Amino acid sequence: MNQPPSVSAQLLNKSGRATPIPLESVAQNSESLIWIHLDRGSDDAEKWLQNSDLDEFVIEALYAEGVRPRCQSHNEGLLVVLRGVNLNPESDPDDMVSIRAWIEENRVITVRQRRIMALTDIQDRLQRGKGPTNAGEFLTQLVEGLSDKMVDVLDSLDDTVDDLEERVLEQPKKLISNRISEIRRQIIRLRRHMAPQREVLIKLQNEKIAWLNEENRLDLREAAESMTRYVEDLDSAKERAAIIQDSLENRSNAQMNRTMYLLSIITAVFLPLGFITGLLGINVGGIPGTKNPNAFAIVCGALLGLFCVQIVLIYLIYRQNKTK
Repeated sequence: MNQPPSVSAQLLNKSGRATPIPLESVAQNSESLIWIHLDRGSDDAEKWLQNSDLDEFVIEALYAEGVRPRCQSHNEGLLVVLRGVNLNPESDPDDMVSIRAWIEENRVITVRQRRIMALTDIQDRLQRGKGPTNAGEFLTQLVEGLSDKMVDVLDSLDDTVDDLEERVLEQPKKLISNRISEIRRQIIRLRRHMAPQREVLIKLQNEKIAWLNEENRLDLREAAESMTRYVEDLDSAKERAAIIQDSLENRSNAQMNRTMYLLSIITAVFLPLGFITGLLGINVGGIPGTKNPNAFAIVCGALLGLFCVQIVLIYLIYRQNKTK
């Protein structure tokens, strides 16, 4: 797959193909759609934007830091900021990448900082002659591309939660707990951007823009519904992860209760025995049996008898509680 150059301009024709053109020769009033792609980290891109005919608020929005999904119409143009999962090598999918676009009827300006697979897909379609032929199609293909890339990530997340549900009673608590915490953080980060993006897509389909036809609006409506399902899937995965976490805590509490119960039994058994032996061991006069050679055996027999009585009492109490 071919990623667009960091600073480039292409002329999109009606056959779904693109012809590279010099950036200096870009004309806004072209009858064909012009796609200008800029890398946010490039000095040439920033210089071109500053010298362009774009309004200042558009330039600021295209270069703003830490933007959330949004859309805003202005003079038959549309400012769109969207997010996609990060599928770059050695990156976390939940570290979502942003794509900023200014779209007019005959001009599209996209700005990105990290590689975005949705733009790569558009570039590949243009090479095969199946790319967008107008601004509305470019917007819908961009939105659909971002949405499609989320499916595999969400399916993988759902499979991971399924696997954890099966292994929750088998694997050590620490391993499962660490994995659950990681999954919950990932869900929170994904939902933080996908929920507002759903609202953006709903707003996009209702924008009063002349170059957005009915077919484009239907595609955007479908993308909004898909995003709604994705958010619901994230909510479901989050709840399931919380249930697994509760199961782990319940298992840990049950183990602790059993341990405390065992310690209580041991304490109940040996506390009286320890009291008696301690009492007999005090260094004062009058201790019975000091001159009897069988006193030690008698005391041991008494302690053994007391021990047996305690065991029987504890067993009877256990049986009584178990039958309730």
